[in-house]
Amino acid sequence: MNDENDWYGPESATFGDRLAGAREAAGMTQAQLARRLGVKKATISDWENDLSEPRANRLSMMAGMVNVSIMWLLTGEGEGMDAPVDEGEGGMELSSAVAELRAIRAEMRTCSERAARLEKKMRQMLEQKN
Repeated sequence: MNDENDWYGPESATFGDRLAGAREAAGMTQAQLARRLGVKKATISDWENDLSEPRANRLSMMAGMVNVSIMWLLTGEGEGMDAPVDEGEGGMELSSAVAELRAIRAEMRTCSERAARLEKKMRQMLEQKN
């Protein structure tokens, strides 16, 4: 497994992580990308924070603008970009912190999904009771 897969692969990064990395590597701000795509800056922020996802037509346009493939944006596989280069010892600490943060986010998503399933089950039980 190479560094690119470790950093941006499906186990390490989300769609939002890859979008933010590709946008920054392309030298664009969220506002610039939003303007070029014809969406609000808040929409880009939501995509990068994995709060929502773009439609297929926007995804295709965006991939071209940030010079990566659609598949890479979605999965971390295919034509994308290299992992960031660590800048000495401080960079290693930062990489470790980012990796830990990603792990926490993944755990939070898992817990959120579990909570949603439990809530659904409880609502069904309430409906059956009434």
